[in-house]
Amino acid sequence: MNKFSAKNIVVLSVLLLISIIGLFAVENGKVEVEQRWYTEKLRAAILAQDAAEYIKNYRLKNSVFVDAVNDPNETALIGQEYTMITTDRGSIESKLSTTNPNFAAVIVDMFLEAGLKKGDVIAVGYTGSFPGLNISVLAAAEVLGLKPVIITSVGASNFGANDPYFTWLDMEKYLYDKGVFHNRSVAASIGGGVDLGRGLSPEGRRLIIDAIKRNNVEFIHEKYLEKSIAKRMSIYYEKAGGREIKAYVNVGGGIASLGATVNGKIIKSGLSKLLDLQNFPVKGVMIQMAQKKIPVIHLLNISNLLDQYGLPNSPVPLPDPGEGEIFTQQKYNVTLTFFVALLLASALIAVYIIDRKRHQLGTEFIPMKKPEDKPEVELASGI
Repeated sequence: MNKFSAKNIVVLSVLLLISIIGLFAVENGKVEVEQRWYTEKLRAAILAQDAAEYIKNYRLKNSVFVDAVNDPNETALIGQEYTMITTDRGSIESKLSTTNPNFAAVIVDMFLEAGLKKGDVIAVGYTGSFPGLNISVLAAAEVLGLKPVIITSVGASNFGANDPYFTWLDMEKYLYDKGVFHNRSVAASIGGGVDLGRGLSPEGRRLIIDAIKRNNVEFIHEKYLEKSIAKRMSIYYEKAGGREIKAYVNVGGGIASLGATVNGKIIKSGLSKLLDLQNFPVKGVMIQMAQKKIPVIHLLNISNLLDQYGLPNSPVPLPDPGEGEIFTQQKYNVTLTFFVALLLASALIAVYIIDRKRHQLGTEFIPMKKPEDKPEVELASGI
């Protein structure tokens, strides 16, 4: 019997070995592929890192204590748990995660996915809760040449920019004065409950008002939340100067931006080109912008954003600009994969052809058995 057969254990073993080696080669031959808008993303991340360094150096020069336990990367962007201007509870993990300068690359990705171009006007709603994320938005806008119109709710949640004497407005103005960024807030409110600081002490509200005054921005102080929302909408369009607002960015859980706390949970994190307009309890700025068919970028539920863009949770140390899936991804080497597939297919075809020819030529010869000789039967003679 000819040993070469498609059913032969040796032939099958060789084919299996080729398959395993090919799979190993393909899996280990992956290459790093740059993601779209790589250059813009990297520039924004580097700028965000530079801006954070400016803040850190300023704080250290002014002998501000940095808590190395709560702020293990010593960014000086992590505030205290409670101060006179702390408005809400906040997650320290979220605050630490947003000090990653590569968050600026995520914002670039969202801006360009939304179709924004150089010179476009965007409306931005900040709070003091995520100074690192605020910096990332400014860095992305700066690199892409966008024109942000910014309104800030000064109050901050736990571990945010809740130093009454160095609020987000103070950070923002310092970076503006140093020429790091060329945009800053045009107006601000106290923030917190009903955007009037409900839940803060009178002293806490006074400290925020002092911060608004020393930074020389318009003070939004309306009696009712609906009027505060309307005032913001008016300022955005006034400062846009007749130009179309091409996107709205919400950072944090500012009540005037959301309309109601529950809205922040209903609206998905990240970019929404068309927002599903449900029956929201109160239509904050973000919902009203969406009603005008303006893309909205919702930056609040940080863990969702980390999962979506492959960023680490509260990393120590901070990643360098350019690290992470937002910049590069491992993908299969097309040439190598094609070669391995071709090799395996060729082997299978060769086995099939040889096996088929063997059957056609009758190479597997089975000799015919001779019939056994039967003994002759002698006929008995008659009686």
